[in-house]
Amino acid sequence: MNTGTSSPALLLLAIMILPYQATAAGAGGLHPLVLVPGAGGNQLEARLTAGYQPSSLICSFYPVLKQKGGWFRLWFDPTVLLSTFTRCFSERMMLHYDKESDDFRNTPGVETRVCNFGSTESLLCLDPSLNTLEEMGYVDGETLFGAPYDFRYGLAAEGHPCRVGSKYLSDLKALIEKASTDNDRKPVIILSHSLGGLFVLQLLTRSSPSWARQFVKHFIALSAPWAGAVDEMLTFASGNTLGVPLVDPLLVRGEQRSAESNLWLLPNPKLFGRRPLVVTPNANYSAFEIEEFLDGIGYPEGVYPYRTRIKPLVEEIDTVEPPPVPITCVIGTGVDTAEVLVFENGFGDDRRPDVVYGDGDGTVNLESLLALETLWSNQSVKVIRVSGISHTSVLTDETSIREIVGEISSVNSYALSEK
Repeated sequence: MNTGTSSPALLLLAIMILPYQATAAGAGGLHPLVLVPGAGGNQLEARLTAGYQPSSLICSFYPVLKQKGGWFRLWFDPTVLLSTFTRCFSERMMLHYDKESDDFRNTPGVETRVCNFGSTESLLCLDPSLNTLEEMGYVDGETLFGAPYDFRYGLAAEGHPCRVGSKYLSDLKALIEKASTDNDRKPVIILSHSLGGLFVLQLLTRSSPSWARQFVKHFIALSAPWAGAVDEMLTFASGNTLGVPLVDPLLVRGEQRSAESNLWLLPNPKLFGRRPLVVTPNANYSAFEIEEFLDGIGYPEGVYPYRTRIKPLVEEIDTVEPPPVPITCVIGTGVDTAEVLVFENGFGDDRRPDVVYGDGDGTVNLESLLALETLWSNQSVKVIRVSGISHTSVLTDETSIREIVGEISSVNSYALSEK
């Protein structure tokens, strides 16, 4: 369990979109489409080496069945619903910040990999019942591409090493270029969900304007937490089961705290300001007191990487130059979303807090969903609000799908009219 911003249904959305696309534009007129999922939206695999030190005898041999080379599915494996296996899963998903190298790394003895970069296959693996895309207007590996990644890792401010996250941006950039080159140099449409949108935005703002104009036609971001979410503070304080039954949130809390990407998703002070987000008998914490909050919940090891790597990165949000690419944000609104967490007895007893709710998509607060529109009033940012749609149902609800289909079809239709 990584975070509340998962998107295993992104491929399902693509499948629902594709028949519309074939009708609207015809295969020859399609701009290539690159899918960038959210946290938890693609498969991760792992294998154990001699350096692995299991916490129990069960973890030393679980899972019994492995692929060639000792690889097995780490995310998502349904057996983690059993508490005994949840512990094994959590220790293998754990990241560790190494102050000497100033970067995050896996648990010793655990190797991980992302499968089938460039294809939608690793997204498909989350639901083996999904049909292939070869009969649709977009064809996997030809006009449709998947950009899965290790969603535990994030990015860091300039001057800090970020081996995994930086390599992903490099791979994503190369994929976009190849997708364009292989399709008569048509610039691509990027469709992201949740955390994936933050990676795409970083790629666009870190690339030259000329590159963005040449290779990216349009960026469509679904449920993007541009400025983080209060829900992440709940994850750090109490753990988050993402609604999965039988799982004790405290068993996965340590793994969730260790994820670099979760630090990235904490509320941005530039947008959330100084209003209290967490209330306790002894102290209140705003987005300006994230370091104090991390220390207060008993996670002092998160303070230094947040202060040095994450905080400078997220505070760039109001100073970075907007990319010269049209952006459409499709967001859900009108869903109860955690706005203030009240810990009546403080953090010591690990009780879950009382929650004061505000507007958003059930996971991401409205001010975060609207951050680009708020900060980039002169930039081409279009926001489509879909009332009553949650963070993940934006991928499956008929109303939101019509809006997304309309955006993609509009881009392709406009391209045809230019010929």
